Amino acid sequence: MAKGRPILRSEAMKKGESRAAARGLLRATGFEDDDFDRPLIAVANSFNTIVPGHIHMGPLVAEVKRGIEDAGGKAFEFGIPGICDGIAMGLPGMRYSLPSREIVADATEAMVEAHVADGWVGVTNCDKITPGMLMACGRMDVPSVMLTAGPMMPGEYKGRRLDVISIFEAVGELAAGRIDDDDFREIERRACPGAGSCAGLFTANTMACMTEALGLSVPGCATSHALTETKREMAYETGKLAVELVRKGTRPRDIVDEKSFENAVRVDNAIGGSTNTCLHLIAIAKEFGVALDLDVFDKVSRVTKHIVALRPGGEHFMIDLDEAGGIPGVLHVLMPALHDAKTVTGKSILRIAEEAKVAESNVIRSLDNAYHEEGGIAALRGSLAEEGCVVKQSAVVASMRRFEGPARAFDSEDDATKAMLAGEIMKGDAVVIRYQGPKGAPGMPEMLGPTSILTGLGLGESVALVTDGRFSGGTRGLCVGHVSPEAYVGGALAALRDGDIIRIDLDARDIDVLISEREIKARLKERRMPEQKVGGYLRRYRDQVSSASLGAVLQTSSR
Repeated sequence: MAKGRPILRSEAMKKGESRAAARGLLRATGFEDDDFDRPLIAVANSFNTIVPGHIHMGPLVAEVKRGIEDAGGKAFEFGIPGICDGIAMGLPGMRYSLPSREIVADATEAMVEAHVADGWVGVTNCDKITPGMLMACGRMDVPSVMLTAGPMMPGEYKGRRLDVISIFEAVGELAAGRIDDDDFREIERRACPGAGSCAGLFTANTMACMTEALGLSVPGCATSHALTETKREMAYETGKLAVELVRKGTRPRDIVDEKSFENAVRVDNAIGGSTNTCLHLIAIAKEFGVALDLDVFDKVSRVTKHIVALRPGGEHFMIDLDEAGGIPGVLHVLMPALHDAKTVTGKSILRIAEEAKVAESNVIRSLDNAYHEEGGIAALRGSLAEEGCVVKQSAVVASMRRFEGPARAFDSEDDATKAMLAGEIMKGDAVVIRYQGPKGAPGMPEMLGPTSILTGLGLGESVALVTDGRFSGGTRGLCVGHVSPEAYVGGALAALRDGDIIRIDLDARDIDVLISEREIKARLKERRMPEQKVGGYLRRYRDQVSSASLGAVLQTSSR
């Protein structure tokens, strides 16, 4: 063995007479003699041809592999599934979206560990794929780096920039007579012009920002757009970096710790990211051995100013954030409050922040010109959510920060949507959609349809929506999700009846139903649960999944 050459864990699979059969099989894939001395780097590729955020990954993966080979490594590639939430939204298949996060994590672990890779690169995008790979990253603690594949450019119609949320909201606008059939068809045709994750700050792009804030992708990666030369250059750099991390013996848990997660939560609040981060960051932190809960999100939110307002909570798009300085620019503004955490590049977060610049102060605002004095996410508790729930408060108009109104309770998203489109929901109502939690649905589907329809109908600033399900990052308005405990396990949501008064106070962080605890308990004894028969993976998921307040992670029995 050459002096100074690292001992590679893949040697257990490649070296010695007893491993001749393994070497023979690897030769069938193209391995040559020299390759058995190189670091073996796996590339987890979530390419598919149905999700816009993934259709362009072929050339990016090619650049990652070229970077690995040029740095002296040997690459092998494997596939990872990816579900498009926008396509599945409102359908029974949406119940598979959040559960697929666990499949992504498990599949990545299985391939990397079974083939004893020395390191790996996650080429990822979209809502559950990125958090699933980050969970695998912390779980395995094998040298790794992420390449998020980049946002889509906005569409355009009649001088208005568009994204996928524009289509969802157009459904309500058409029903309300605010647009005609021709406008509706053109918005559908023009809103999503090509490859990349949807153009606003929805869950996919929020999680890309979290990946960068955690220090697990190269600076600028989160906002670098899908079909740019910059993204291809980053792919090559990411491949080289994976080999470097292996040679240095730098593992994810050497980089990411409790301070890293607090930095990520701070960035999330500063940019007004998706409430889904409360599920995903808690689940990722668990795999890194870090305790993170809703109280941390709320604590950080109260002392973090909201300085970026992208769609749907503002009018800017990811391209605007990229041109303004991206996440490094956000870090630059937040620098006084950040912890000096490590990153995969070897540069610390504070150094990246110090070197960054803000090119457009109307997109990344200064602290003395913030959109809001508090961050984007608020965690609420009360008689309706004893374990907590979340709301994207940066997307709530000031007049709705204190709300009191009668419940309109529905046991399914479909029933609620029909009532909205039939004109049965009035200003001041509190629409409740229950039995949509991790166990109840099962799978905790997103409900972008109802929230967007309310906005399209012109009710987004007068109607509250409360659910034990979850919302897309594309949601705006007083939309309270992740209510825990969920209705399926006997949470107070299951006791609600039409006309019960719901009170929400974002400043006090309260959410209550104005009936007695005794009445709630009596009603729960009499409740009739909707029939939700499931089999296969969803059945196993229902049996094992935790509360949303704990990240909706799969629980294993202890021995």
